Amino acid sequence: MDPQEFISYEYKELTVNENMASFYIDSYENFGWQQDENFPPVTSGGHTLIKLKRNRKIVNRTELTRLQRHFEADMDEISSLENSKTSLANALAIAVGVIGTAFMAGSVFAVTADPPIVWLCVVLAIPAFAGWALPVWIHKRVKSDKTRKVTPYIEAKYDEIYEICEKGHSLL
Repeated sequence: MDPQEFISYEYKELTVNENMASFYIDSYENFGWQQDENFPPVTSGGHTLIKLKRNRKIVNRTELTRLQRHFEADMDEISSLENSKTSLANALAIAVGVIGTAFMAGSVFAVTADPPIVWLCVVLAIPAFAGWALPVWIHKRVKSDKTRKVTPYIEAKYDEIYEICEKGHSLL
């Protein structure tokens, strides 16, 4: 490249999960982007800020941009599928814990009543302790079931991404 040759760039900033930063950098290279050497990736709080640049006069820019948008949509779907592994598990575990806490409150009110109703306190304490102990197992079970269900979809999305990146790379 002639040092006197002018190149105008377009710029892009990404904030991605820290463990996916290399994947994003590698993938975006297939759409003509390169990491901006003036700004190395910055990691904080589990996220990485990546700054990229691309020659504005790149050949097949329109098609590369279309493929890039398809890639980004697939990555959003993967992120949603990854989040779905724990969202239901978290909700159920919290709900069971709150119900257990409500039973414990009833148990405390029963024992502090005047006169104390000890038998009701004991009856309410049993589901209360169960409501505090079960969320751990509920979370593990629901998460593993959901992971087993969504993993094939995630793998299919990654296969689709690899094909998109391959198409993009062939256009460069």
